[in-house]
Amino acid sequence: MFWGLAAKRVDARGFEFEHVLEGIQILNEWAVEGRLEVTAISLHTYPFVQDKYVILPHGASMGSGYGPVVVSKRPLEKSDLSEIEIAVPGRMTTAFLTLGLYLGSEFRFREVPFDQIMEQVEDGRAEAGLLIHEGQLTYERRGLERVVDLGEWWLLETGLPLPLGINVARRDLGDDVLPELSDVLRDSIRAGLANREEALEYALQFGRGLSTELADKFVGMYVNELTEDYGEEGRQAVAELLRRGEEAGAFERPVLVEFVD
Repeated sequence: MFWGLAAKRVDARGFEFEHVLEGIQILNEWAVEGRLEVTAISLHTYPFVQDKYVILPHGASMGSGYGPVVVSKRPLEKSDLSEIEIAVPGRMTTAFLTLGLYLGSEFRFREVPFDQIMEQVEDGRAEAGLLIHEGQLTYERRGLERVVDLGEWWLLETGLPLPLGINVARRDLGDDVLPELSDVLRDSIRAGLANREEALEYALQFGRGLSTELADKFVGMYVNELTEDYGEEGRQAVAELLRRGEEAGAFERPVLVEFVD
Protein backbone atom coordinates (compact mmCIF):
# COMPACT_ATOMS: atom_id res chain seq x y z
CA MET A 1 0.00 0.00 0.00
CA PHE A 2 2.89 2.37 0.70
CA TRP A 3 4.97 1.45 -2.34
CA GLY A 4 3.39 4.04 -4.66
CA LEU A 5 4.56 6.83 -2.37
CA ALA A 6 7.92 5.26 -1.53
CA ALA A 7 8.70 4.76 -5.24
CA LYS A 8 7.36 8.24 -6.09
CA ARG A 9 4.83 6.75 -8.51
CA VAL A 10 2.04 8.99 -7.21
CA ASP A 11 1.76 12.73 -6.73
CA ALA A 12 2.15 13.46 -3.00
CA ARG A 13 0.46 16.86 -3.55
CA GLY A 14 2.80 18.63 -1.17
CA PHE A 15 2.45 16.14 1.68
CA GLU A 16 5.58 14.66 3.23
CA PHE A 17 5.47 11.07 4.49
CA GLU A 18 7.74 9.23 6.89
CA HIS A 19 7.28 5.45 6.96
CA VAL A 20 7.14 4.32 10.60
CA LEU A 21 7.55 0.55 11.06
CA GLU A 22 6.11 -0.86 14.28
CA GLY A 23 4.03 -3.84 15.33
CA ILE A 24 0.27 -3.38 15.39
CA GLN A 25 -0.02 -3.47 19.18
CA ILE A 26 2.47 -0.60 19.49
CA LEU A 27 0.59 1.37 16.82
CA ASN A 28 -2.63 0.77 18.74
CA GLU A 29 -1.04 2.13 21.92
CA TRP A 30 0.37 5.13 20.07
CA ALA A 31 -3.05 5.87 18.61
CA VAL A 32 -4.46 6.18 22.12
CA GLU A 33 -1.88 8.93 22.61
CA GLY A 34 -2.65 10.44 19.19
CA ARG A 35 1.06 10.24 18.33
CA LEU A 36 0.88 9.72 14.52
CA GLU A 37 -1.09 11.77 12.02
CA VAL A 38 -1.90 8.75 9.84
CA THR A 39 -1.64 5.21 11.13
CA ALA A 40 -2.75 1.64 10.75
CA ILE A 41 -4.61 0.34 13.81
CA SER A 42 -6.73 -2.63 14.76
CA LEU A 43 -10.43 -2.03 14.25
CA HIS A 44 -10.86 -3.04 17.89
CA THR A 45 -8.83 0.02 18.88
CA TYR A 46 -10.97 2.51 16.96
CA PRO A 47 -13.68 2.92 19.65
CA PHE A 48 -10.96 4.00 22.09
CA VAL A 49 -9.51 6.63 19.73
CA GLN A 50 -12.60 7.79 17.84
CA ASP A 51 -12.34 11.26 19.37
CA LYS A 52 -8.84 11.68 17.88
CA TYR A 53 -9.08 9.78 14.58
CA VAL A 54 -11.44 9.29 11.64
CA ILE A 55 -11.43 6.17 9.43
CA LEU A 56 -9.95 6.41 5.94
CA PRO A 57 -12.26 4.78 3.35
CA HIS A 58 -9.41 2.56 2.10
CA GLY A 59 -6.45 0.60 3.43
CA ALA A 60 -8.44 -2.02 5.35
CA SER A 61 -7.29 -5.59 5.84
CA MET A 62 -10.36 -7.79 5.48
CA GLY A 63 -10.47 -11.54 5.19
CA SER A 64 -13.47 -13.22 3.60
CA GLY A 65 -13.64 -16.70 5.10
CA TYR A 66 -10.20 -16.56 6.70
CA GLY A 67 -8.55 -14.61 9.46
CA PRO A 68 -6.74 -15.02 12.78
CA VAL A 69 -6.28 -18.66 13.78
CA VAL A 70 -6.21 -20.31 17.18
CA VAL A 71 -3.67 -23.16 17.18
CA SER A 72 -2.42 -25.78 19.62
CA LYS A 73 -0.11 -28.82 19.71
CA ARG A 74 -2.98 -31.23 20.38
CA PRO A 75 -6.60 -31.38 19.20
CA LEU A 76 -8.83 -29.02 21.18
CA GLU A 77 -12.53 -28.27 21.13
CA LYS A 78 -14.17 -24.88 21.54
CA SER A 79 -15.10 -25.77 25.12
CA ASP A 80 -11.43 -26.43 25.92
CA LEU A 81 -10.47 -22.83 25.11
CA SER A 82 -12.42 -21.56 28.11
CA GLU A 83 -10.38 -23.80 30.42
CA ILE A 84 -6.82 -22.97 29.31
CA GLU A 85 -4.60 -19.90 28.94
CA ILE A 86 -4.30 -18.57 25.38
CA ALA A 87 -1.33 -16.55 24.14
CA VAL A 88 -2.71 -13.50 22.32
CA PRO A 89 -0.99 -10.74 20.31
CA GLY A 90 -2.53 -7.91 22.35
CA ARG A 91 -5.86 -7.13 23.95
CA MET A 92 -6.41 -4.19 21.60
CA THR A 93 -6.16 -6.31 18.44
CA THR A 94 -9.25 -7.22 16.45
CA ALA A 95 -8.20 -10.86 16.72
CA PHE A 96 -8.60 -10.61 20.50
CA LEU A 97 -12.03 -9.00 20.19
CA THR A 98 -13.19 -11.63 17.70
CA LEU A 99 -11.95 -14.48 19.88
CA GLY A 100 -14.02 -13.10 22.75
CA LEU A 101 -17.10 -12.90 20.52
CA TYR A 102 -16.50 -16.47 19.34
CA LEU A 103 -16.19 -17.87 22.85
CA GLY A 104 -19.02 -15.74 24.19
CA SER A 105 -17.46 -15.61 27.63
CA GLU A 106 -14.37 -14.50 29.48
CA PHE A 107 -11.22 -16.51 28.94
CA ARG A 108 -7.71 -16.62 30.34
CA PHE A 109 -5.04 -15.05 28.19
CA ARG A 110 -1.50 -13.77 28.23
CA GLU A 111 -0.19 -11.06 25.90
CA VAL A 112 2.79 -12.16 23.82
CA PRO A 113 4.48 -10.41 20.85
CA PHE A 114 2.73 -11.78 17.76
CA ASP A 115 5.92 -13.24 16.26
CA GLN A 116 6.69 -15.26 19.41
CA ILE A 117 3.31 -16.96 19.89
CA MET A 118 3.97 -20.03 17.71
CA GLU A 119 7.25 -20.69 19.49
CA GLN A 120 5.51 -20.56 22.87
CA VAL A 121 2.86 -23.04 21.71
CA GLU A 122 5.56 -25.31 20.28
CA ASP A 123 7.60 -25.47 23.48
CA GLY A 124 4.60 -25.76 25.78
CA ARG A 125 4.71 -22.37 27.43
CA ALA A 126 1.24 -21.77 25.99
CA GLU A 127 -1.40 -24.44 25.44
CA ALA A 128 -2.95 -22.43 22.61
CA GLY A 129 -2.06 -19.33 20.65
CA LEU A 130 -3.94 -16.75 18.61
CA LEU A 131 -2.01 -16.16 15.37
CA ILE A 132 -2.17 -13.07 13.17
CA HIS A 133 -0.17 -11.93 10.14
CA GLU A 134 1.88 -14.57 8.32
CA GLY A 135 1.49 -17.05 11.17
CA GLN A 136 -1.90 -17.86 9.65
CA LEU A 137 -0.05 -19.45 6.72
CA THR A 138 2.89 -21.14 8.40
CA TYR A 139 1.59 -22.92 11.52
CA GLU A 140 0.90 -26.27 9.81
CA ARG A 141 4.48 -26.71 8.62
CA ARG A 142 5.54 -26.27 12.24
CA GLY A 143 3.34 -29.14 13.37
CA LEU A 144 0.57 -27.12 15.02
CA GLU A 145 -3.15 -27.86 14.74
CA ARG A 146 -5.93 -25.43 13.98
CA VAL A 147 -8.60 -25.10 16.63
CA VAL A 148 -10.62 -22.41 14.83
CA ASP A 149 -10.19 -19.92 12.00
CA LEU A 150 -12.01 -16.85 13.30
CA GLY A 151 -12.48 -15.42 9.82
CA GLU A 152 -14.21 -18.60 8.72
CA TRP A 153 -16.40 -18.55 11.84
CA TRP A 154 -17.29 -14.89 11.28
CA LEU A 155 -18.29 -15.50 7.66
CA LEU A 156 -20.56 -18.40 8.66
CA GLU A 157 -21.98 -16.30 11.51
CA THR A 158 -22.66 -13.09 9.57
CA GLY A 159 -22.05 -13.67 5.86
CA LEU A 160 -19.53 -10.80 5.99
CA PRO A 161 -15.74 -10.45 5.66
CA LEU A 162 -13.83 -9.93 8.89
CA PRO A 163 -12.34 -6.41 9.11
CA LEU A 164 -9.07 -6.63 11.02
CA GLY A 165 -6.81 -3.64 10.40
CA ILE A 166 -7.87 -0.17 9.30
CA ASN A 167 -6.11 3.06 8.41
CA VAL A 168 -7.06 6.25 10.22
CA ALA A 169 -6.11 9.92 10.08
CA ARG A 170 -6.03 12.41 12.91
CA ARG A 171 -9.04 14.69 13.03
CA ASP A 172 -6.98 17.79 13.85
CA LEU A 173 -5.52 17.74 10.31
CA GLY A 174 -8.76 19.50 9.43
CA ASP A 175 -11.71 19.04 7.10
CA ASP A 176 -9.89 20.82 4.27
CA VAL A 177 -6.82 18.57 4.44
CA LEU A 178 -8.32 15.16 5.19
CA PRO A 179 -10.08 14.52 1.84
CA GLU A 180 -6.98 15.41 -0.22
CA LEU A 181 -4.72 13.36 2.04
CA SER A 182 -7.13 10.46 1.66
CA ASP A 183 -6.96 10.76 -2.13
CA VAL A 184 -3.15 10.61 -2.09
CA LEU A 185 -3.15 7.49 0.06
CA ARG A 186 -5.79 5.86 -2.15
CA ASP A 187 -3.62 6.64 -5.19
CA SER A 188 -0.74 4.79 -3.55
CA ILE A 189 -2.91 1.72 -2.92
CA ARG A 190 -4.11 1.75 -6.53
CA ALA A 191 -0.54 2.04 -7.77
CA GLY A 192 0.49 -0.97 -5.69
CA LEU A 193 -2.41 -3.06 -6.98
CA ALA A 194 -1.63 -2.05 -10.57
CA ASN A 195 2.09 -2.84 -10.19
CA ARG A 196 1.86 -5.90 -7.99
CA GLU A 197 5.27 -7.45 -8.70
CA GLU A 198 7.22 -4.26 -8.04
CA ALA A 199 5.18 -3.46 -4.95
CA LEU A 200 5.62 -6.98 -3.61
CA GLU A 201 9.37 -6.84 -4.13
CA TYR A 202 9.43 -3.61 -2.10
CA ALA A 203 7.23 -5.13 0.62
CA LEU A 204 9.37 -8.27 0.96
CA GLN A 205 12.09 -6.31 2.75
CA PHE A 206 9.61 -6.01 5.63
CA GLY A 207 8.37 -9.61 5.36
CA ARG A 208 10.12 -11.20 8.36
CA GLY A 209 11.73 -13.92 6.23
CA LEU A 210 8.66 -14.85 4.18
CA SER A 211 9.31 -16.47 0.83
CA THR A 212 8.09 -14.67 -2.28
CA GLU A 213 5.43 -17.35 -2.75
CA LEU A 214 4.02 -17.02 0.78
CA ALA A 215 4.23 -13.24 0.72
CA ASP A 216 2.32 -13.15 -2.55
CA LYS A 217 -0.35 -15.41 -1.05
CA PHE A 218 -0.62 -13.28 2.09
CA VAL A 219 -0.88 -10.05 0.11
CA GLY A 220 -3.55 -11.63 -2.06
CA MET A 221 -5.55 -12.43 1.05
CA TYR A 222 -5.55 -8.94 2.52
CA VAL A 223 -4.82 -6.40 -0.22
CA ASN A 224 -7.76 -6.49 -2.63
CA GLU A 225 -10.78 -4.53 -3.85
CA LEU A 226 -11.93 -4.03 -0.26
CA THR A 227 -8.56 -2.42 0.47
CA GLU A 228 -9.05 0.10 -2.32
CA ASP A 229 -12.49 0.95 -1.00
CA TYR A 230 -14.61 -0.58 1.77
CA GLY A 231 -17.75 -0.43 -0.31
CA GLU A 232 -21.13 -1.18 1.21
CA GLU A 233 -20.12 -4.70 2.28
CA GLY A 234 -16.95 -3.53 4.03
CA ARG A 235 -18.73 -0.76 5.90
CA GLN A 236 -21.45 -3.16 6.95
CA ALA A 237 -18.79 -5.56 8.26
CA VAL A 238 -17.16 -2.79 10.31
CA ALA A 239 -20.49 -1.71 11.76
CA GLU A 240 -21.51 -5.26 12.63
CA LEU A 241 -18.26 -6.19 14.37
CA LEU A 242 -18.28 -3.00 16.43
CA ARG A 243 -21.98 -3.41 17.20
CA ARG A 244 -21.36 -6.89 18.56
CA GLY A 245 -18.35 -5.69 20.51
CA GLU A 246 -20.37 -2.87 22.03
CA GLU A 247 -23.17 -5.31 22.90
CA ALA A 248 -20.62 -7.55 24.62
CA GLY A 249 -19.33 -4.64 26.72
CA ALA A 250 -15.92 -4.47 25.05
CA PHE A 251 -15.87 -0.66 24.80
CA GLU A 252 -16.04 2.15 27.31
CA ARG A 253 -18.64 4.16 25.37
CA PRO A 254 -20.91 3.99 22.32
CA VAL A 255 -19.13 3.77 18.97
CA LEU A 256 -19.65 6.30 16.19
CA VAL A 257 -18.27 4.89 12.94
CA GLU A 258 -17.10 7.84 10.83
CA PHE A 259 -15.21 7.82 7.52
CA VAL A 260 -13.38 10.61 5.70
CA ASP A 261 -15.71 11.70 2.87
